[in-house]
Amino acid sequence: MRNNPAVVLAAVLLSSLSLPITLTGASVALPDMAADLDAGLPAVQWVVNGYIACFASFMLAAGSMADMVGRRRVFATGVSVFAAGGVLSALSWNVVVLDVLRALAGVGAAAAAASSAALLASAFTGRARIRAFSYFGTALGVGLAFGPTVAGLLVDGFGWQAVFAGPALVCVVVLCLVPMLPESAEPGSRKVDWAGTATFTLALLLLIAGFVQGPAWGFSSPAVLVAFGGSVVLLVAFVVVERRQAQPMFDLALLRNGKFIGISLAGAMIVSVPLPLIVYLPAYFTEVLGMSTGEAGVVLVLMTGLTLLLPPLAPLFTQVVPPQGVVVLAVALVGVGAAWLTVIEPGSSVLSIAGPLLTIGAGFGISTGLIDGVAVGSVDPRRAGTGAGMFNTVRLGLETVAIAVVGAVLATTTGGRLAEPGYTSGLHVVLWWMAGLATVLAVVLVKVLLRRADDTAQQHPERSAA
Repeated sequence: MRNNPAVVLAAVLLSSLSLPITLTGASVALPDMAADLDAGLPAVQWVVNGYIACFASFMLAAGSMADMVGRRRVFATGVSVFAAGGVLSALSWNVVVLDVLRALAGVGAAAAAASSAALLASAFTGRARIRAFSYFGTALGVGLAFGPTVAGLLVDGFGWQAVFAGPALVCVVVLCLVPMLPESAEPGSRKVDWAGTATFTLALLLLIAGFVQGPAWGFSSPAVLVAFGGSVVLLVAFVVVERRQAQPMFDLALLRNGKFIGISLAGAMIVSVPLPLIVYLPAYFTEVLGMSTGEAGVVLVLMTGLTLLLPPLAPLFTQVVPPQGVVVLAVALVGVGAAWLTVIEPGSSVLSIAGPLLTIGAGFGISTGLIDGVAVGSVDPRRAGTGAGMFNTVRLGLETVAIAVVGAVLATTTGGRLAEPGYTSGLHVVLWWMAGLATVLAVVLVKVLLRRADDTAQQHPERSAA
């Protein structure tokens, strides 16, 4: 059983189902948490931002460690930490304690996610790998698509604590499968770059802190300026550290891989549109459009539901359109959907916003899972864990910044209450920025990814025939 790819797939899918639910689910439960724990908006924002910031920050270190000490071992450790963090979060009595525990759960999620992609890459090859990553995308899609809806039901039935306890219990099942997973590693290939991890993590956390606390403290306040300044200093220190490392966590050689960089930026753009909306649209639906929590979760499925339906079709898409073409299309769709969603205003009907939500969801859905496989497949197999870590760090790091920036804009325009007046105008500002950035990136990707694909086909026609 230890060499059975089906067991690997089952363990990865169950864990991948759990990781996004605590993010999307927490967005629905934020008002209940704030009321129950007597906390303000900045404090409860850290429930989301702390989790995803640590998720992004530790992805590189987790990927390197997976290559070095073993993908199964790191996977098991990550799932254990995530599960423990979930159970303890459900028992939290204080918002600060909850924020710390969510950050800890994010570290575990990083280890589980980075090693998951490497486990799949090691267990599957060729078309089977594409199918495995499409199932991987489906699991992520289920968590994203139904996270808000499931969270609404859990909150209504058991309280906000169930949003964290439920996924933790699923991960207990995953731990039962760990003894049956094969081990794979590249012993001695890399060492964990603790200096790089520390400087990068602190830089990202300070940057997020500046955006989250800026509306409450003032963006010109000494504390916020110190946060932004410290982030810049630490990012410079990170670059210096990486240049001096014999085996840096940020593999500088991959910076010369135009395909990998393009795919990484595309992955970041594709998630940086829907994820902030998943976090902040439920409050708009309830506070401005007058929906109930359950109704808001159902309407949000218009955007997230396609992440469940489209990933299994990835193998069919790639038979007609090159994977790079699917990536470019995905970026274009989320940009068009963001621009279209600016029709939203007080009194908007579900029908009037269905089109833009479905368009964003289509872009997100057709690339979920597939883009992970393309990114991992563009690097040396011996660096699968490191490549997965770098890809997810770029994607999650920029996604985390996007969530924080959107939150800062909305908190500033609404006075920290996420309600009218100001919510609609703030939402329109961030939507136009999303659309503009996606348009620019799509144009660049056409030149970088598709031209490279054409050049490869001309230089190696036998590959195209295959």
